[in-house]
Amino acid sequence: MYHRILLKLSGESLMGSQGYGIDPQRLNSYAEQIDGIAALGVQVGIVIGGGNIFRGLSGAQKGFDRVKGDQMGMLATVINSLALSSALEARGRKARVLTSLPMEPIAEYYSKPKAVRMLEEGNIVIIAGGTGNPYFTTDTACVLRAVEIEADILFKGTRVDGIYTADPEKDPTATRFDQISFDEILRRNLRIMDLTAITLCRENGMPLRVFDMDTEGNLMRVIKDGNIGTLVTP
Repeated sequence: MYHRILLKLSGESLMGSQGYGIDPQRLNSYAEQIDGIAALGVQVGIVIGGGNIFRGLSGAQKGFDRVKGDQMGMLATVINSLALSSALEARGRKARVLTSLPMEPIAEYYSKPKAVRMLEEGNIVIIAGGTGNPYFTTDTACVLRAVEIEADILFKGTRVDGIYTADPEKDPTATRFDQISFDEILRRNLRIMDLTAITLCRENGMPLRVFDMDTEGNLMRVIKDGNIGTLVTP
């Protein structure tokens, strides 16, 4: 059993079937699954993307200033984080939102000691706002936070059940890896995370497991038996 994990959630997955925004059913499913593993005594840190509301890079391609676009994306992650904390609290689970930019009274400003203390006190800690800097993705942010809070492992919950030789939604012949190294991911140029995030994982010895979060119960299965998805090792 893991002592402390960092869970990366996709903002786009929060849309569910709506195409935009937050699907209450998907949000509650995530809250139920996270509540379940917290009940086992696992300390849970979370980073959520903001692609269901606004993605900075896409905004830049449409004419937004890149820095302002990324800042809008950071705010989108705060909205998602507040929504998830509310869903967790509705289930009776203590949850705190920390932000990488000062944003009181909406949420407290992030620091490692504060996050670790909250985790040890039994809170689920949701860290919003990416790294607080433009040009960095929430993938990079989740690796950074996983390393900082000394997580045992980083879980990336997606809509795909692991890492494939190619995009399985586009290539029906793609095959899934049960295990792969970060070096192999870089060699094959597999786009599971951006290069900065992959390099940060590799250099800090942070193991990563990519799995399908949208299937009910998968988070509990991956915590208990670890045979779901793809394990990436340093």
